[in-house]
Amino acid sequence: MTTNKARALPNARQDDSATAQFDAAFLEHWQPVYRALLRLVGDHAEAEDLALETFWRLYQRPPSKQRDREANLGGWLYRVATNLGLNALRAHKRRQQREMQAGKWAIETSVHDPAQAAADEDERRCVREILAQMDARQAQLLILRHSGLAYADLAAALDVAPGSIGTLLARAEREFEKRYRQKEGNDASE
Repeated sequence: MTTNKARALPNARQDDSATAQFDAAFLEHWQPVYRALLRLVGDHAEAEDLALETFWRLYQRPPSKQRDREANLGGWLYRVATNLGLNALRAHKRRQQREMQAGKWAIETSVHDPAQAAADEDERRCVREILAQMDARQAQLLILRHSGLAYADLAAALDVAPGSIGTLLARAEREFEKRYRQKEGNDASE
């Protein structure tokens, strides 16, 4: 009998250690992950849901490589979060929900210029559509950079060499600008 209890204790300690590690990771990374998702999807509730889904995935299946767990957990979390955010943008149902929320947002806020508020929301919607159409890696890079991440953090999140971030970022910005100008031209001709 004592043998079974002795075997159960190390597992309980391991579970406590894993829970403590998860709790520490959650406390350290929740706000940055949530803010990045909020910038991406533009909706507080959806950003919170996606951030929770990110941490749920961490809890269920943490990164398998030892180096990912220790050195690159933040990058792993950003990668998972932006993938979830981009998938949400691509989903038609959620796109319709955000458009409906935009109308509510304009009514709920005390905006002095409703035309400017509508124009701003159209601009945000356009940016989100372009990001959803772009290569996922380029879109992630732009989103994370706009979220305020440094080049070293971007390299960790995308699992690339830090020296290549400048080139990758320039390419992503050119691609975004090209698509934006095309969309602008299409909208002007309509």
